[in-house]
Amino acid sequence: MSSQKRSKALLNECRTYRVPEGSTLSAIQEALIGLDCPRSLAVYIIIRDDPKQLKTLDFDPSHYRDAMACRDAYSATKLVSKSEFFNTGIDTKQVALDKFFQMEELCKQTNRRFAHLDLDPLFKGPNVRMYNTFIRKVSDVLVGYSPEELFDEANWGPGVTTLIKGNATSATNKFQCETGITRDLYDLVSHSLAAAYPTWSAHLETVGFPTFDIGNEITTVPKDAFTRRVIAVEPGLNLWFQKAIGSMIRRRLLCHGINLNSQEINQRLASKSSKDSLLATVDFSSASDTISRNLIFESFPSHWLVLLDAARSHYGLIEEKPLLWEKFSSMGNGFTFELESLIFYAAAYSVCEYLHLDTTDISVYGDDVIIPSSAFELFSSFSAFLGFSVNVSKSFSGLTPFRESCGSHYYDGIDIKPMFVKNIARNLLELYRQLNGIRRWAHRRLNNLGCDLMLKPAWLSLYRVVPKNLRLFGPCDKGDGSIIGNFDESHPDRARNGIEGYLFWQFQQVGKTRRSEEVGLLLDRLRNKSIQEYGNNYTLRGPTRVSFVRTLVGQWYDLGQWI
Repeated sequence: MSSQKRSKALLNECRTYRVPEGSTLSAIQEALIGLDCPRSLAVYIIIRDDPKQLKTLDFDPSHYRDAMACRDAYSATKLVSKSEFFNTGIDTKQVALDKFFQMEELCKQTNRRFAHLDLDPLFKGPNVRMYNTFIRKVSDVLVGYSPEELFDEANWGPGVTTLIKGNATSATNKFQCETGITRDLYDLVSHSLAAAYPTWSAHLETVGFPTFDIGNEITTVPKDAFTRRVIAVEPGLNLWFQKAIGSMIRRRLLCHGINLNSQEINQRLASKSSKDSLLATVDFSSASDTISRNLIFESFPSHWLVLLDAARSHYGLIEEKPLLWEKFSSMGNGFTFELESLIFYAAAYSVCEYLHLDTTDISVYGDDVIIPSSAFELFSSFSAFLGFSVNVSKSFSGLTPFRESCGSHYYDGIDIKPMFVKNIARNLLELYRQLNGIRRWAHRRLNNLGCDLMLKPAWLSLYRVVPKNLRLFGPCDKGDGSIIGNFDESHPDRARNGIEGYLFWQFQQVGKTRRSEEVGLLLDRLRNKSIQEYGNNYTLRGPTRVSFVRTLVGQWYDLGQWI
């Protein structure tokens, strides 16, 4: 069979294949059996009898004497901790909304504190000095900006807006159709749009710009079997400039040693501190939902405050009713991640300076903070003064040989990162992802020297439901478009015509090809060209489809045999 015919046949088979019901749950049970520890037995019984009890499971690394026992218990605890498919009988949306209003109430209390700070009983002793240092550090980071920087750094996010929903969220469609904006932001930028974006500005006048939004739209998205996550969908033009502000803050933090373009620093420090215990890894509860308005109004320089306040949404629509935000920015705002990173960096710096500790040990990525262990208690109390709550169950300090930060999990320098099963596999690509997740997990358990045989039954339970024609193997660094394995398992084809390397087959997701003569497409292409030439780090993605390709690889990364 020719390559073209085989590609078409396999693609058709992939599109029609459906994973047998119960396959994912069977693999979970096999994995728990393979872990063979008291915690895995407990999780097995809970899943079988009453999944609601999963919420009561906690994990304390101090209860374990060595890395292997801790690793197995931790893996069992986390395996289904983010799963959405268990029927717990809980109204997950209501749980999320209840917590949302609790966070708004917490922000309201913080707003009262900063509105009359001199009268607040917490504003005394170390908090006074640290808060003044906090204000100074924020100003040090947020040096001046020019209007040109704001307009040059603006960009679309990949998601929906208040006007554009579903699969129509490509940059091309947003350039063509997006007109949503709040009045505050319109008053700030409307006089400069024609000069900054002449072609786009002329087009906007023909499509009904501006469409004034009172604010963002509050909604929920899946999180796990016990709750949903509350987010706010922003007006499109607000999000365009919010992304610019986020990029501007990101660049200024980088000048102070905080690199939000990479999680590697936090991960490396987490590994190091799990061995010497000199650093603490800190995580916060609902950090993006507890950035109070008055904290920003009273702490940030005025020239930045005008910009931040104009770009954010002052109101949120919940069940079509307006809600005045007590928080300054929500999850969904294009600069919330950078804003919270700046706040926690300035807070950590203030604490370390007060305690005369080395500030170069600070590393921040969103609400994942690494500070000296000796500063942990004071940092927790100062964060509470600023309106934030440290998540004690996910924060680790002192002599405990466990550290977690930015998706890395270490016990005494050993990588014990678990696998998280979030969804039921229903199609081939989802099945591939679960197969590969088990394989990578098994590889980590043997320090990347082989694959732990204890997890092979779980892997085989999924592998056996893959049709033989679709059992395609590939190297581990080429994504989840095929089943990852070692060279002997894969049997790749030798490249011909004098080319060194091997060929393997895999499925890939690629963007849909659309023909258009609209202005939006022109603006999108011009924007992409600008990003390529001037180094903007944001990428633009639209809807995707599945295609089937052959890929050439030179070096083959061996994932090891099952041991």
